[in-house]
Amino acid sequence: MDEDTPDGEPPAAGGPRTDGGTERADEPTEDVALDPWGSASVGDYADLFEEFGIEAFDDVADDVPDPHYLMRRGVIFGHREYDAVAEAMANDEPFAALSGFMPTGDPHIGHKLVFDEIIWHQQQGGDAFGLIADLEAHSARGMSWDEIDEHARNYLLSLLALGFDADEGEIYRQSDNRAVQDLGFELGSKANFSEFEAIYGFDGETNVSHMQSVVTQTADILYPQLVDEPKPTVIPVGPDQDPHVRLTRDLATRVRYFKVTEAFASFELDDDERQLVRAAYDALAADAAGADGDATDVRCEDAAEWLADYEPPESDRESVDLAAAKASALDKLEAGGKEPLRPRVRFFDRNATDEAFEALIEAVEGEKRVFEGHVDAFDLTRGEAESVAREVEIDNGGFGFRQPSSIYHRFMTGLTGGKMSSSIPASHISLLDDPEDGYDKVKAATTGGRDTAEEQRELGGEADECPVYELYAYLLAGDDDELTKTVYSECVNGERLCGGCKEQAAELMREFLEDHQEKREEAEELLEDLDIDLDSDRRGTGGEH
Repeated sequence: MDEDTPDGEPPAAGGPRTDGGTERADEPTEDVALDPWGSASVGDYADLFEEFGIEAFDDVADDVPDPHYLMRRGVIFGHREYDAVAEAMANDEPFAALSGFMPTGDPHIGHKLVFDEIIWHQQQGGDAFGLIADLEAHSARGMSWDEIDEHARNYLLSLLALGFDADEGEIYRQSDNRAVQDLGFELGSKANFSEFEAIYGFDGETNVSHMQSVVTQTADILYPQLVDEPKPTVIPVGPDQDPHVRLTRDLATRVRYFKVTEAFASFELDDDERQLVRAAYDALAADAAGADGDATDVRCEDAAEWLADYEPPESDRESVDLAAAKASALDKLEAGGKEPLRPRVRFFDRNATDEAFEALIEAVEGEKRVFEGHVDAFDLTRGEAESVAREVEIDNGGFGFRQPSSIYHRFMTGLTGGKMSSSIPASHISLLDDPEDGYDKVKAATTGGRDTAEEQRELGGEADECPVYELYAYLLAGDDDELTKTVYSECVNGERLCGGCKEQAAELMREFLEDHQEKREEAEELLEDLDIDLDSDRRGTGGEH
């Protein structure tokens, strides 16, 4: 979750779309490695969909009211369950956005992507949270507290200068937020070292504080739901931070009092089996209903006979281990014999107190059956059941967390080509750079142009491979989609030469830095008024990664 720029920051794998956005350029595919603290690499962003279950943002983009230009241009390329946030936004319902920043250096133009995403969600009516991951910086990077204080101040000034409303939102440091630390302690009781080893590659040399900082980050991600109420919450990050999101989604589920699933009989089904049994029930119920609409005659043995000959649609076959799911579902149905097959919602007692379980039984309306450890409800939809479970949990001292959502933006290419690195000043532009230095860095940047002006006019430039065009799409054009389309079109059609294009971009960068730094000065007073300690008196030697 914490946006940092380690040496060897991942490159952007995206080139421009003809509509002024960005899409994957043709280049050799690399293995996907998502390391929140090191040199993550994404050879092909499509690999993230298959390997980690990230979904394409295009699938939900049409549901977003007035989307941000980073969404429109494909810079935001993926998501996890962002449809819940988009729905809340469209219906004027509560939602939140949170992201964090590890204060290990100056804020730069890559961080601006995340700043803008938080601020935009705040402007759409969401509760906005920005945090300084100082515990992580100290434990994972060995930063001194004096260094952390200085960098934290610079991050917050840029966040405020770009438009974060501190009166409506919340800014905090991990080390000062006792509620986050207490929540992290509770979440840590549901995690273990083997998970950290599998997700992050931790081993016997990893310091304990570093592991503790991971649990703290899961608490950060869930903190917006602790402040007021459980609600859809989006975490805008680069894909290297996805391990934190995945772990938090798991922990948010594990601390819930109740698990709600769909069931059909006394036995349990996994997700793949349930999909097959649902198909069997729907088909048989339609036949059994007849004129009187009564479908109670569907039996497990009937469903087994039907399923034995069933061939799922091609799309379903790709998403499940069909042979294994079908075999196990058949075994369970055949063992069920003449037991009626009847859809119901099942509440499992996962972590509930006795009082909470009794309260759940009382809260379930309509026909129900109570067993040791679970309750079956026949008159509730899955959504209604989820609401009942959450209300009972909160009323009885539980958290009732929803799984957090996330959106993922492409990494920016270094101005010198290849990877952007904090150890190579020419490869990136700090938000604290002198405007003239920013101008000079853009003027000296690598481009996607041809070797000669004649070739450029004849063949057109390669905007898909150009870090300078990326600056227009990610930053310099702002909300002006027509500018990105014009620059792209003129480049690939040979009407725009690199010298003039870089001159325009350099001027825009100088203007942006001048304006931003003026607003940073104005934000000094705002920062002083915030209840946040930027002069830490903590002591320590720092950790190691």
